[in-house]
Amino acid sequence: MTPPPGWYRDPSAPHQERWWDGTAWTEHRRLPEAPVPPVPQPAQLSRPTVPLFTDGGPGQRRPAGGTGRGKAVALTTAAAVLVAAIVTGVLFLGDESGGPEAQTPPAPTTSAAPAPTSEEPTPSPTASQPSADDPAVVEDQLNGITFPLPDGWVRPQYVTEDDVMMTTDGTYDCPGDGGVCRHGLVISRTVTANDETSPEALAKEDIQDAADDAYDRDPVGRKPFGGVESHALVKSGPVAVAGRAGYFVRWRVRTAKGPGGYVQSMVFPSTVGTESPILVRYVFDAGEDGPPLADMDTITKGIRPAGDAGTGGGVGSSIGPTR
Repeated sequence: MTPPPGWYRDPSAPHQERWWDGTAWTEHRRLPEAPVPPVPQPAQLSRPTVPLFTDGGPGQRRPAGGTGRGKAVALTTAAAVLVAAIVTGVLFLGDESGGPEAQTPPAPTTSAAPAPTSEEPTPSPTASQPSADDPAVVEDQLNGITFPLPDGWVRPQYVTEDDVMMTTDGTYDCPGDGGVCRHGLVISRTVTANDETSPEALAKEDIQDAADDAYDRDPVGRKPFGGVESHALVKSGPVAVAGRAGYFVRWRVRTAKGPGGYVQSMVFPSTVGTESPILVRYVFDAGEDGPPLADMDTITKGIRPAGDAGTGGGVGSSIGPTR
């Protein structure tokens, strides 16, 4: 229960009084004995004894009419009321328990906002950016094999094709129709649209498509290298991959713009499931910026069945001329 409207001891300045409107403190203050300006819209004070104020409201200090004894009684009553008001104010301010007799009027407070923190989220490693303690291999889960990751090569980053296993680190502006190119790619896919199962036949059949896809036209029809002008067979022959007998064909491709490059198609039987043929394509730019051709041999020799580190290249695994 809140105290009725009236003048009470100001909690922020105990030497003066402040008007309580029954629900909250107002901005009207006065000295206990000093006249104060009229207070807008307060409820008129009423006393069970001789009234201290008349029709003007609690802000107008006008003595009630009567005899000298009546005035003395009125002054005595006023003093008693003032003392009672001060005592009530002290009890009112001191009682913070919110009991039925009195309740502390809410004092204006300001709450400090929590200080903003500058801590930033720690980025978590992704598939394209593995942590430093990950093994230097890339897994082709679909075909059940792993590839070694030589120096200068990274897992695919910002590459739309799902079958790209690795790329050289970084990109450059293509010399032809524009776009972004990479100096090296290794692609792994399952041969499913062909009834042929011979690794030799499949490798020889794929090499032209490998050259066109890498250096002639991209998927949207542009010519990043101005188109393929010619190609030449570098080497071909049997190769052992993950303990399986395979076959490879390697071309040197010359383009209208840029130094051109090397493409290789290599096919070998899968070590899982129905042993469907696996096609691995290598795309290496020529010139000083391209990866060394020796990386083709390194990657081929390091291909393993998933979970098996002891099976690698065998017959024919030492391949590749110098540039």
